[in-house]
Amino acid sequence: MDAVSDLLADVRARAAVFRQTIMRPPWALRMASGAPLTLATMLRGHAWVVPDQHEPVLIGVGDIAVVRGDVPYTVADDPATTPSLVVTSADYCPGADSIEPARTCGTPADGAAVLLSGAFERRGELSERLLHALPAVLVVPAEDSPSSSVEMVAEEIARDRPGQQMVLDRLLDLMLVSALRSWFDEPGTNAPAWCRALDDPVVGPALRLLHDTPVHPWTVADLANKVGVSRAALARRFTALVGEPPMAYLTSWRIALAADLLRETDHTVGTIARKVGYANAFALSVAFKRLRGTRPSDHRNAEPAQWRAG
Repeated sequence: MDAVSDLLADVRARAAVFRQTIMRPPWALRMASGAPLTLATMLRGHAWVVPDQHEPVLIGVGDIAVVRGDVPYTVADDPATTPSLVVTSADYCPGADSIEPARTCGTPADGAAVLLSGAFERRGELSERLLHALPAVLVVPAEDSPSSSVEMVAEEIARDRPGQQMVLDRLLDLMLVSALRSWFDEPGTNAPAWCRALDDPVVGPALRLLHDTPVHPWTVADLANKVGVSRAALARRFTALVGEPPMAYLTSWRIALAADLLRETDHTVGTIARKVGYANAFALSVAFKRLRGTRPSDHRNAEPAQWRAG
């Protein structure tokens, strides 16, 4: 499995929220919906994505912006424009009358910008390791973005049709997969080291063994034997490409899996511990607290918007 497929294997939108918003300058929307991941593109005009504590990013027609939900941000015609509206999870057409079709907000006019956005509303649709892999804002230029997908979304939301929600869900999946594939193809991309290392002939197989069977009581010697190299060679190459030793990576991987299971299931902490390779709830709690700074039960009970990417 290649790096993008491995990263996106569990992504599947359900009841994704799409909207087409028509705005005349000056305009600025403060985004506070709590959605874990949002994709946005311009059908007409341009917009600036202004994430807190990060540089503003310009998107034009056909560009696709992938924005992590843990980073508060504003979308505006100009970085200096003060937001006049705050978009929350309760809003569908913020500060504007909805026109037909129901997924379009605002009134068409000359010089108006048209923003198309789609959001993954539930954190269970996206693994924490995907969210941890992404930068705060990722922009894929129009020449590298899946224009056919954008056009299909724009056409689909222009009128109500049978099976529309399912079609929109799959289109959002396709847009995300295509955007990340383009991102990975860029020279010098800042994708996480472990993603790049999946293509290495030695470290890639070792990573997949850890990913596929985290419950196994792995040792570096055992892992090296499986991939056909010496223990020292694997440890050296793994650390150089991934940025941490194999067993440290395994611990972080097990905790990432546990974090997803805590949010997505009602399994007990003890059951989850055994699923990800720990003997009992206490062992998982100690490792979880050391890496995440919180107990598994507190992570499970926290509000979705409170997660933090590393």
